[in-house]
Amino acid sequence: MEGRRDKLSAAGDERSMVMRRIVVTGGNKGIGLAIVKAILEEHNDAFVWLAARSPERGRAAVQSVIAERPQWADRLAFLKLDVASDESVASAAREVVERHGQDPAPVHALVNNAGVAAGTLQEVVHVNTLGVRRVCEAFLPLLDPTGGRIVNITSAAGPNFVHTCSPERQRFFLDPDVAWPALEQLIDTSIAMGSDKDAFAAAGLGDGSPYGFSKACANSYTMLLARAHPALRINACTPGFIETDLTRPFADAQGQAPADMGMKPPSEGARSAMFLLFGEPEGNGRYYGSDAVRSPLDRYRAPGDPPFEG
Repeated sequence: MEGRRDKLSAAGDERSMVMRRIVVTGGNKGIGLAIVKAILEEHNDAFVWLAARSPERGRAAVQSVIAERPQWADRLAFLKLDVASDESVASAAREVVERHGQDPAPVHALVNNAGVAAGTLQEVVHVNTLGVRRVCEAFLPLLDPTGGRIVNITSAAGPNFVHTCSPERQRFFLDPDVAWPALEQLIDTSIAMGSDKDAFAAAGLGDGSPYGFSKACANSYTMLLARAHPALRINACTPGFIETDLTRPFADAQGQAPADMGMKPPSEGARSAMFLLFGEPEGNGRYYGSDAVRSPLDRYRAPGDPPFEG
């Protein structure tokens, strides 16, 4: 009887906690799902909105997680959110407010994980850069104004892309005072080039890699957003070379197993994001490697190398 009372008391204590609500986009698989599970596993005071474009896949992911860990059922919910759609993002924000109210702030943190690896530059930027901005703009009013956090999952492809750019373009991507109109103009100009590699080279933009360009722009957006909201913790990170639906085709094309190419499981891709969500990163508007160590925006820093201090 005493053991049952202890369990009931513990359950009551958990319900009485002030939950830190976290929205994870692209949360139904891969790195996003790994982040969702890590949050629930490591923090009993966290409630996760698993956000996904597809209701079928999103709800299936929620049910799969709950089947594995039934005790998480009260701390996990599906949120329909397509980062490429203004209407979908606005609807998702409204759903969060309808469930939790708006005072106090209903969201503690936002993880922008949803992304695409292939497509035209316009298609990739629409998701990987403009999608991040679209979600941030909609959810910023819902974030805790003093302790809220935003984690933008970018990629080492961003710094690698910047490294191939002209000195002038490198200065642009490294500029801590970059403003949205200038970044938007660069995006529009680049989209107009289509797939003309010669045009990108002439413009000082390397080979015009859609993925690398989109992630470099997302890193720049992270800097300007952090500057505009200094009371929040806003940073970006790479998850590392992780086996996901985005990277597996690369291994297939090489005729190799993902592990043989050095790809790690999704669970290891959550490390840096978890640090930025719950740790104490220095500064704001910065980019972190997969080992949760600060890294440069214009070149690759391997896990285990000394921290970037520029």
